[in-house]
Amino acid sequence: MNMADVRSYARSRGVVPGSMRKGELIRTIQRREGNFDCFGTATAGICDQIHCLWRSDCFLAARKKDAGSSDI
Repeated sequence: MNMADVRSYARSRGVVPGSMRKGELIRTIQRREGNFDCFGTATAGICDQIHCLWRSDCFLAARKKDAGSSDI
């Protein structure tokens, strides 16, 4: 999901995106929805949250994080 879509989704959930990075914003949304704030933490490629809206982006972010990038 691109950042504009994430921001729009955040607003629909009562979250003010401000200048949050994508990962921080998604984790904030996850907390607001009562879910684990685990976005980008599946560095081993394992996640039991099969219906998570962020699943595919999460795996990509986790791979970047595992590779040393802080851009999530």
